[in-house]
Amino acid sequence: MIAPARRAAVDALALIDAGELELGAAVARIRPTLEDERDRALLLELVAGTLRMRNAIDYQLAQRVNRPLEKLDAAVLRILRLSAFQLLFQSRLPAAAVINDAVHLTRRAGMSSAAGLTNAVLRTLSRNRHRLEWPDREQLLEHLAVVHSHPRWLVERWVARYGAAETESWLAFNNQPPPMCLAVNRMVTTRDALAAELAVAGIVTRPTARAANGLEVVAGRALTTPAFNEGRFVVQDEASQLIGELADARIGDRVLDLCASPGGKTLALAAAVGESGTVVAMDVRANRVRLLTRTLERCGVTNVAVVHGPADESLPFKADDFALVLVDAPCSGLGTVRRDPDIRWRRSADDLPRFAASQRTLLSRAADLVKPGGRLIYSTCSSEPEENEEVIASFLRARADYTQERIHRTLPFRDRLEAFYGAVLRRTSVERL
Repeated sequence: MIAPARRAAVDALALIDAGELELGAAVARIRPTLEDERDRALLLELVAGTLRMRNAIDYQLAQRVNRPLEKLDAAVLRILRLSAFQLLFQSRLPAAAVINDAVHLTRRAGMSSAAGLTNAVLRTLSRNRHRLEWPDREQLLEHLAVVHSHPRWLVERWVARYGAAETESWLAFNNQPPPMCLAVNRMVTTRDALAAELAVAGIVTRPTARAANGLEVVAGRALTTPAFNEGRFVVQDEASQLIGELADARIGDRVLDLCASPGGKTLALAAAVGESGTVVAMDVRANRVRLLTRTLERCGVTNVAVVHGPADESLPFKADDFALVLVDAPCSGLGTVRRDPDIRWRRSADDLPRFAASQRTLLSRAADLVKPGGRLIYSTCSSEPEENEEVIASFLRARADYTQERIHRTLPFRDRLEAFYGAVLRRTSVERL
């Protein structure tokens, strides 16, 4: 009998490989097939880990398979990757059980003819897993890309900007499972009160290092508590929480939150403007609007109006109508590789100009909605300058009615947080070029 978590992990990886779903959605779809909570936890660990370490895994498999990996049947390669991850990076799991399940999974996939190859490759890998050969460090880019399992084009960019030592620290950061961070719903509780409530339920937390209203979960299942069900917190990375703080909304402000789902920043804005203020939260994707609405309803928020935006990216609002507009722009997501390891394999350098063009358009349209004296906040969870500094520079060249007040950036090798970028822009007049 195949271990349930391994069977489920192969099924989730198949959805991801086919481009049907991203990591979180694929795991969410497969998780209900598992009855044991331990298997459900192991499912995420197996899928995320296999994706995270794919480059390193492929390097070792390629030395033991007598043909190019891309010539293997996709199902066989998927099973080899999953099993190699367990053999190389999860030493607590018995090798014999991993290999035996891999053979059965190969047969289950209708590839009985490849069962012998699966068995031979994994047994060879298991015997040699304590004396593996890796690219020589003198070939720095190849070494970093393989050992730390990142695409070489991205490693090359980071080394050029930050140096080898900083990049290696960043790569290692990205390969660590991320902690769960909670953002406190300040409309109903405080950080200290929430921490005390969770402690009674056996949930161990500690305050986030930089975010003023965040908690990091050290132990326990916070999402099973009444505090979650009754909306006293949402799950939100610390770096993302800092963007909400950067916005610095004021009591009574009328605020527009573009690209608002899943709602963490919206919740922070709603608490900041208070009952005398208003937040308009917009998203163009119907499923994301539903998610946003559910989050705000669970949190008991009453000063937010949710808008399903038009698909043509136009903004259905009056000019000069908001004291603050937050443009948390759709981006490559390359700053969140730790949390979303599949992003590193789904993105390429060719994607960056496409994202940047859309970001420039969105920022330009949003700019007309800000009152004179108001602020425009631009943010991304991208590490790349094409989506950050270059977008802002282009905007400021085109808009004499805006000045830059502040730049915010978190970097993994420096801050031990995901790579987020934010810019605070002040509108000085209604002059338009």
